[in-house]
Amino acid sequence: MSRIGRKPVPVPANVKITLADSTIHVEGPNGKLQFTYKPSITVIYDAAAMLITCERADDERTNRALHGLVRSLVANMVIGVTTGYTKKLEIQGVGYQAQLKKANTVELQVGYANRVALEAPVGVKVTVPDPTHIVITGADKQAVGQFAAVVRKVRPPEPYKGKGIRYEGEVVRRKAGKAFGSK
Repeated sequence: MSRIGRKPVPVPANVKITLADSTIHVEGPNGKLQFTYKPSITVIYDAAAMLITCERADDERTNRALHGLVRSLVANMVIGVTTGYTKKLEIQGVGYQAQLKKANTVELQVGYANRVALEAPVGVKVTVPDPTHIVITGADKQAVGQFAAVVRKVRPPEPYKGKGIRYEGEVVRRKAGKAFGSK
């Protein structure tokens, strides 16, 4: 049995769960999320105990793999609609900066001839507290992480001077570079 798949998902009082066919709808203070899972996995919502449990049909390899996955995705949805997810990015480099354009569009000036404008997907909110920090928040863990990765990919940190966009707290291994006058 999957250790993760067996664990029940606690549901807070302010979260509404709806099960229909092979789809789970989760609604809370931070928004609505839905997920369609394979019919070989059964998701059961116990309204009295405020718990969601996942069960699998048999011990086939794919069903064993999906058991823990579905439970984790459902737990991430419940956390997302209650507290939400946040990714923080920092920009390092002389003249490198970010600014917020329009509603959810971040504009990056990171050493290219032109500025790079990136629009956040639906359900993801972007804020720029100061020119060298970007905060990405949302209810969908996958969408928040994916947009953070897209922003970071515009100018990943390079190993010689450390310039670029990195996650907050990310450690970049530095290289020595060329040594002059060694002969």
